Amino acid sequence: MPQISLDTSAASSRISSFEALRSWGKRQWLTALGATVVYVLVVGLPTDLIPNPIFGREIPPTWWSWPSLLLSAVLLGLLVGTYVNLNSVSTEVQPSGVSANEADLADPDTRRGLVAGMLTFFAVGCPVCNKVVLLALGSAGAIKWFEPMQPLLQVGAVALLVWALRTRLRNQLFCTVPAG
Repeated sequence: MPQISLDTSAASSRISSFEALRSWGKRQWLTALGATVVYVLVVGLPTDLIPNPIFGREIPPTWWSWPSLLLSAVLLGLLVGTYVNLNSVSTEVQPSGVSANEADLADPDTRRGLVAGMLTFFAVGCPVCNKVVLLALGSAGAIKWFEPMQPLLQVGAVALLVWALRTRLRNQLFCTVPAG
């Protein structure tokens, strides 16, 4: 049985996120692309960044809404791509009684990605069209308090996504489990 070293400090300093991305296969890149497109649609349609007959906006989008959505979508897509196994056969070992989906949701990087995705939704959305914000602050509060906070929400979303992605990519190459 091979020895497993838990000292990752030397390995993580030598392995950059870009090296991990260069090791990706077609499945990971296609998954990342698909997740990016889906996220743009999931956030862009209800926030009316993508014009549609179902949703509308009372306040026009800010100049930074589209760049923010696209940046978050790309980062989230790449994060989703890190969850695709490099090998065609899964070699992950889950604790007994825990399914793979439950283990993924328990991963702190997954939680950071989910929180970041929600933050982007609130950041690019119309401040007075969001029912949660209206219930919490009212229309005057949404404009006075929530609208100025939206850029900060987006900065927080990007920071969480970069943190989660960087952690997943750096761990990807030196925490692989060989097949067989």
